[in-house]
Amino acid sequence: MRRLFLLAFVIALAAPLCPGQFVRPNRIDPEWVQLFNGKDLTGWTQIGNERWVVEDGVILGEGVTAEYGYLATEKSYSDFEFSLRFKCEADGNSGVYFHTAFKEGTATVTAGRQVEIDRVLGHHTGGVYGDGRGWVAWPPPEFETVIRPTDWNDMLIQVQGNRYVVTLNGIQVLDFTYPSPIAEEGVIALQLHSGGQGRMRFKDIYLRDLSRP
Repeated sequence: MRRLFLLAFVIALAAPLCPGQFVRPNRIDPEWVQLFNGKDLTGWTQIGNERWVVEDGVILGEGVTAEYGYLATEKSYSDFEFSLRFKCEADGNSGVYFHTAFKEGTATVTAGRQVEIDRVLGHHTGGVYGDGRGWVAWPPPEFETVIRPTDWNDMLIQVQGNRYVVTLNGIQVLDFTYPSPIAEEGVIALQLHSGGQGRMRFKDIYLRDLSRP
């Protein structure tokens, strides 16, 4: 049954958009809130013992232990659009967790899903993983090479209820409706891979809260 469950979810319902349809957040638009000020980690909480610093206006995350590490928003969100730019500097994977909760005092995820980031081609960047179920959706094979392995990438994550849409570098790589999420609200967290492998840079982080009345 578990194998059938995973196979069913791995088939992502993706409908590609042309690159011109990706719109980076308008910094003047008050609906888009800047979550990273480019100076320090105000508004964020470090989960675990990995290294998170601001360097040249960019968040640098570096894996230094054998555990996973996270940098989480102080606020929780349900429906939202989340935009950021990222650059991978090591092969250990990373990602953006949402609707996330952690076991108190630890880096153990108790709820939430991750939008995958991995510069190794074929490792399903833009796919959804989590809820203790492993992979729940992969991008179609033709989108496995959309990531720029050694350069900056644009990612837009749209979450409305149990529907998740991921746009990577101007191309919609995933449009997936998840039938049984464990949680529908929680913090957003940047992730570093375990084993000291991760080294990631993040910048231009904006959010538009769609759950406000």
